[in-house]
Amino acid sequence: MASHFSGVLQLTDLDDFITPSQVEQMFLHATFEADTLLSECVKPVKVEKKQGRSVAKIQIEDDGSYFQVDHDGQRQKLEKAKITLNDCLACSGCITSAESVLITQQSHEELYRVLHRNKQVGSSEQKLVVVSVSPQSRASLAAHYGLGSSEVARRLASFLKNLGVHHVFDTGFSRSFSLIESQREFVERFRRREADKKALPMLASACPGWICYAEKTHGDFILPYISTTRSPQQMMGSLVKGYFASQKGVSPQNIYHVTVMPCYDKKLEASRPDFYLSEHETREVDCVITSGEVLKMLEEENVSLRDLEEVAPLDTMFSNVCGEELLGHAGSGSGGYLHHVYKHAAKQLFGVEVDELAYKTMKNKDFQEVTLEKDGQVLLRFAAVYGFRNIQNLVQKLKRGKSPYHFVEVMACPSGCLNGGGQLKPSSDQTNRELLQQVEELYRGERTSEPELDSRVAELYRGWLESVGEERGRQLLHTQYHAIEKNTNGLSIKW
Repeated sequence: MASHFSGVLQLTDLDDFITPSQVEQMFLHATFEADTLLSECVKPVKVEKKQGRSVAKIQIEDDGSYFQVDHDGQRQKLEKAKITLNDCLACSGCITSAESVLITQQSHEELYRVLHRNKQVGSSEQKLVVVSVSPQSRASLAAHYGLGSSEVARRLASFLKNLGVHHVFDTGFSRSFSLIESQREFVERFRRREADKKALPMLASACPGWICYAEKTHGDFILPYISTTRSPQQMMGSLVKGYFASQKGVSPQNIYHVTVMPCYDKKLEASRPDFYLSEHETREVDCVITSGEVLKMLEEENVSLRDLEEVAPLDTMFSNVCGEELLGHAGSGSGGYLHHVYKHAAKQLFGVEVDELAYKTMKNKDFQEVTLEKDGQVLLRFAAVYGFRNIQNLVQKLKRGKSPYHFVEVMACPSGCLNGGGQLKPSSDQTNRELLQQVEELYRGERTSEPELDSRVAELYRGWLESVGEERGRQLLHTQYHAIEKNTNGLSIKW
């Protein structure tokens, strides 16, 4: 199985994590040449040593199964070793060089298994199945079928509910929470920047590929700079397994929560121990499937969204709905963090109302800058940095104390989330660039709303957090990061 997670590229003694699509583009355009070195995933295993006069032999059968044969000729079938997503996150070697082993519980087959089981058991034993769809995935599917993004949302909701899904939500709603909390966090960090030298720049935290890289490569140096605000996926996890469960009178462990994302690395994010509810023995997001996996489900069911006649109404509890249209957010296709934090900070810190942001392209299109100036003085300097080539440069500037930025929207994929590794691929008569342009147009064609001005978001934000208390509220809105020591296990060294 080909890798769909972030790859690992080593240039001399630097680690550069990039997506497979970016690798392909680099070689096609001959921007540079490098050898790709993928680490091997090594998990220490305790071996029970037994007394014996001879060493057992291992036989491999034609079907790939393993048998241990002792000196008496007796055969014992051996179990295959398995590693989980948690093992992967705890490892300090590669990020994802063994994805085919890791995704057994993070695939559309697992969603099918739960839906099938629901049909076989009584209502008291059924899981309440909830699917939360990202705006980027909607736009990707819309481009494929030649439909509008909101139309895809309704048709996809109908398809999923016909399969047995109970509720379909929009992660644009939970992104409003992420944007509001990012705005507040930045203003707080800006005001204490003199006392805390690592308060700024604040680095966006919504990209799990970037977070894995930061934890495993730069550790304690870079982590204090990263925003602790949860990503929209994990914010939705809090909402579904917290507020929604309480409103429905259902235990969180009886809810099966699936998200549809443009990125395979979101599977890793959902599997982090930080997002496991130990008191209920369940994850906030049980399964992540990509835009491409949704298309595979449609094809397996012989269904085309374009031809689907029955259209289900949108679930409104966690969806930014205006009439029959879903509302998006202004700014980048990666969530608009720079846009919203910048406008909020300008107003709150300096009393400046910003209508339009003037982006300045720096070294390449994936490195852009926005500044707020008054009387010749730079008050705010923000940047959007996409792709690990630009991320490396950003980190090196931070280490040299040369970074001029107050906030950076950091994303691992070139062109951001709309170009995620889990998005649909171009047709035979279409280039990657043409498809990406089409997806961007559909994404930006949605009507936008300001998260802090959305009355439903504001009401739920206040009411929910007041009901759980300040300390628990912070846990529901924020997360933490963990520096991972370099692996010095000799078994992982290639001689």
